[in-house]
Amino acid sequence: MASPPPLPPFAAIAVAAGKGLRVGGDTPKQFRAYRGKPLLRHSVEALIAAGADPLVVVIGADAAGEAAAALAGIAVRFVPGGATRQESVRAGLEALVEAAPAHVLIHDAARPDLPREVIPRLLAALDEHPGAIPVLPVVDSLAVAGDGGVMTGKAERESLRRVQTPQAFRYADILAAHRDWEGTPDAGDDAQVLMASKGSVALVDGDERLKKITFAEDLMDQATAPAFRIGQGYDVHRLEAGEELWLGGVLIPHDKGLSGHSDADVALHAITDAVLGAVGEGDIGTHFPPSDPQWRGARSGRFLEHAVSVARGAGYAVANVDLTLICEAPKIGPHRPAMRAEVARLMGLAENAVSIKATTTEKLGFTGRGEGIAAQAIVLVTRTP
Repeated sequence: MASPPPLPPFAAIAVAAGKGLRVGGDTPKQFRAYRGKPLLRHSVEALIAAGADPLVVVIGADAAGEAAAALAGIAVRFVPGGATRQESVRAGLEALVEAAPAHVLIHDAARPDLPREVIPRLLAALDEHPGAIPVLPVVDSLAVAGDGGVMTGKAERESLRRVQTPQAFRYADILAAHRDWEGTPDAGDDAQVLMASKGSVALVDGDERLKKITFAEDLMDQATAPAFRIGQGYDVHRLEAGEELWLGGVLIPHDKGLSGHSDADVALHAITDAVLGAVGEGDIGTHFPPSDPQWRGARSGRFLEHAVSVARGAGYAVANVDLTLICEAPKIGPHRPAMRAEVARLMGLAENAVSIKATTTEKLGFTGRGEGIAAQAIVLVTRTP
């Protein structure tokens, strides 16, 4: 496999000065073990592998020994943080004055799984904006809570996004913004600091793998998790005239198509449920509720890619998928190669890890009468290192 292309030069700041009280215990969470190494080390290694130079790690005033042990053998510069997150980030930025990088990434040490593909999206956005942040859509309904724990209204999730790190900035702009910051209380993140100085912040696609470690259960060492897990999925949709027929991400010519809120691709829906089930993350309706108008007519490939990302965030990679389609018509055989290739692409698998089969019910039941198509899938996921 070819190496990914090099990224434009950038510096990075890993913010590791907090106490992490919600995770429990006396040791700050950034120095606790996660998947066989200190939490902080995961994100620092990812930033270095992506080309961060120089890299500053902001730590608590009394954490020099723990930080040095966590990053033993890695050449980074430690900088003492401040009383607030904003003060800590500013300390990191000031430490880069002599290097004067064009761009800087600011990343929370509590997000150990940093997919490399997020970084070029952030850096590219800096061509047009002084700042860029990775975000994810809000898929749950939102309620406004009043006194006494009573719902007083709802928030429109369509205009809301979940914010992640690393956040990317033109160095001169974010340094000036932090120097001018007069906000009270502490800034929630660096994008807010930049916006306070009238800087625009671009939104780019984030990644479910950028999950923040917050509670003790989040720190459970994956070495104690099962080496593999299995999930199964099943889906049915009605055949109707005037609808398109999407199966396995492929548009198939037929006199009828599948009816549903999205594109009704039973093949991808079954596989999506199998992936989510394997890692105990609910089902497709949990993540993409049919009551939500934003998913009307959506391509089911988006659902499957999301499920694979959720599995990665849980520390698992998909090993193989076995899908069975149940219908009298159309004939699946002529379309099997294209479907297999598309499923493999969506899941990041080799084609020989994708099996697609078809069967009939000998004209029995709703599939036998040509009223609909059913699909069932089994997926194996394996623990990642």
